[in-house]
Parts: sequence; structure tokens; C-alpha cells
Amino acid sequence: MTNTPAPSRLFDPARLGPLDLPNRLVMAPLTRNRAGADGVPQPIMATYYAQRASAGLIIAEAATPNAVGQTYPNIPAIHNEAHVAGWRQVTDAVAAKGGRMFLQLQHGGRVGHPDNSGLMPVAPSPVPLPETIHTPAGRQEAVVPREMTQDDIRSTVADFAAAARNAVDAGFAGVEVHAANGHLLHQFMARNTNHRTDAYGGSVAGRIRFAVEVVQAVAEAIGPERVGLRISPGNTVNGIEEGDTESIYPALVEALADTGLAYLHIVWADPDQPLFQDLRKAWPGTLIANPALGWGGPIPADGGQLAGERLLDAGADLIALGRAFLANPDLVERLRVGAPLNQVRDQHMMYVGGETGYTDYPTLAAGVPHAAQALELVGS
Repeated sequence: MTNTPAPSRLFDPARLGPLDLPNRLVMAPLTRNRAGADGVPQPIMATYYAQRASAGLIIAEAATPNAVGQTYPNIPAIHNEAHVAGWRQVTDAVAAKGGRMFLQLQHGGRVGHPDNSGLMPVAPSPVPLPETIHTPAGRQEAVVPREMTQDDIRSTVADFAAAARNAVDAGFAGVEVHAANGHLLHQFMARNTNHRTDAYGGSVAGRIRFAVEVVQAVAEAIGPERVGLRISPGNTVNGIEEGDTESIYPALVEALADTGLAYLHIVWADPDQPLFQDLRKAWPGTLIANPALGWGGPIPADGGQLAGERLLDAGADLIALGRAFLANPDLVERLRVGAPLNQVRDQHMMYVGGETGYTDYPTLAAGVPHAAQALELVGS
């Protein structure tokens, strides 16, 4: 008995700026808290990413562009020479396996704590995170962030540009600016977290201004073909309530459409949503779509393959998967041959450190039978 999967466009090669990708599967950025307390990537991170180098593209987990942008303990950073050297070990290990990497740049804004960064978090307005936050001492109440001045805004834009240059020095092919999931750029865009009355608040044009300036500065620093942008329209994580989702994102895309960016990355994309369809029509370049697979439940049996193929049919160019890559270092091969997938061990996902649930997920090469073999065993 055999189980030969039908051909899938997910395994077709693709072009992304100057990069030739062997397939259309992207490993989404996934916070794992395995860096040192000083934000320096550790050798275990090189092992983790090298195991997953068969992805068409790896977007490495969020790295902070400055100290105040740190969210949780043991988050990697990219604002000093030690960070660059640590990430260089990671990119060298992935390159040795034939892989390609971008680095996500993320400033947490109000998603932070003095016990994590040593600094008071900053945000567009002094509106605290409406939930507790993880610290070395356990979960604590969030603090009221300091409202950013226009000097703070200008220096933060410059920090993003410097971080992008550091990422290239560390061997990354490019960077992804994180404007999603309730972090700083998203906080500027949302009505409930941005109460400003200056040029960075109020109207949609004002609220998207910071994100646009960050992206433009990063593109100028390293070239637009090395820069992607991640957005999460309608996402309420980290207490975000945008208020006018249908206005924000078309305006943001229009402002950046002619900049020649490497890609736009839409989180939890649904091909049936009119906004997704509108953004696809408005964005002239490569679109990475992260399918909406639900959260908190098991990985779909196909790892998100069917949802990814639907998004390709709806106009996406590349498909980003998160948990499926987390639990399956050889996800591309498993999907290609129809092999069963490992499920995520949630208790080892974040904050715990170490190899367990990080670099010890089994591969097919380690003896896990693929679907055809499993069916033959059952039938014998």
C-alpha cells in the first residue's frame, strides 16, 4: 500500500529579491527564549535553525533593535557587536546546510518590563498592557509605559536602521520589520494604544507614520530588496484594538507599495476575507501569507498544507508556517512524502530554556516512518 501525495505548488521554487528559494515554505519567526540574558544568541540556536534549513526561507525570531525594546527574558537582540557575533554563528550554520535567513526586528513597546530590560518601557501613549508579563521572577503586572517624545521616535527609527545593518553584518540576507501582534509599531497604528495628538497620532495617516518611517529608514540602510514587513490585521493579541482595521492596512500598503520591498507578510491570513483580497491586489510585490490555523489546539494533520495551498490559489506567493516547523525540523520532506507530523510539546515552548522541546524533535532520518510505510506496517 502506498500513499503518494498529490503534487503541490508549495514545493515549487520561487524568487525573493536576490534569493532563489528551493520551495515556497517559509519558517515563520517564533520566539523561543533561548538567547543569553544579554540578548546574545547561544550555540543551541545555531543547531535549532540549521535543523530547519530545508525551508525555502527562515525568518529568525524577533530580535530587539535597542535595549528598551526588549519584551521578555532571554530574547535575542541585534544592537551590539556581541549580538552580531552570536547571530553570525547561527547564519553560518544555516548557510552550511544550504539555507537562507532573514531576521525579524521587533521593539516590544509597552510589552516589556523593567525587570526584563532594566528600563521603563516606552510606547506611543502611557497605556499599560492589560495583562501580566513574564519576568525572571515570574509573571508580574505590566507597568505604565513612558510616552515617547518625538526625539524618542527619531532615535528609535535610527535604531531600527542600525539593527538592519547589524543583521546584514551578521550574515542575514535581509530583515523583517515587525509591525504586528501588538508590539510597538502596531501600538502606534491602533486607536486604543495611540492617544497622541501630534503628527504620529489621530488620523490613519498619523498612526501609520511611525511604521512607514521605520520601514523607509531600514530600506535606505540595507536596500529595499532586503526588507520585509509583517502585519496582522485585526489581531487583538497583547490587548490591541485597532478600531479601524479596514482603513489602516490599505493606507499602510499604499504608502509602501512603491518602495520595492522584498515582501509583505500577513499573519493569520484568510483567503476568503475581503481585506486579504484587497491587500493582495494593492501589494505589487511578493506576498507571504501565514494561514489562520487556530491557536491553542494541535497542529493540523497536514501541518497547514491545505490552508497554504488555498492561499497560493488566492494570490499568495510564499506560505509561512510556525508551529509545524517548530515541531518538525524536516517539515518540507514530511509534507513532500506525506509523513505524519510531530506535535508541539507546549510546556517546552518558551521560558524554559534547554534542548527539550527545542532541538530534540525527531526527524524521518531518525527512523520515524512516513505515511506509506506506516500504512504498510498497519496492513501487514
